[in-house]
Amino acid sequence: MAKEKYSIEFPLGTVSPSVLWGYIGTPNGLSNWFADDVTHVGKHFTFIWNKIPQEAEQTGCRTGVFIRFKWKEDEGQRVYFEFKISQNELTGGTVLEITDFAEPEDRIDSIDLWGSQVDNLKRRVGVEV
Repeated sequence: MAKEKYSIEFPLGTVSPSVLWGYIGTPNGLSNWFADDVTHVGKHFTFIWNKIPQEAEQTGCRTGVFIRFKWKEDEGQRVYFEFKISQNELTGGTVLEITDFAEPEDRIDSIDLWGSQVDNLKRRVGVEV
């Protein structure tokens, strides 16, 4: 079955977009909340969880705004995961939008996992969880 696209928005209040970018747009920042370790050579990234590496290619980036990756295992498919920073028009607060793809039966688990990961990020940037 084909993976389906979904997006989740996480309000981060008064967190500075430039501070947030340091956590989503750099290997060091990503290793502080998203993976145990992150390394890269050019646009080739290795994300490590529990000593198990997963390879991804950075397929898009606009510094300070968004970064997009495609897992090596998803080659040949039109899927990716992306972190995007925006401002809430009503509150002026910073928002992290995550776009990902999942099998329909795995979507809820995937969203829950992102929520848990972003809770780690919130702790790092000083947002109450």
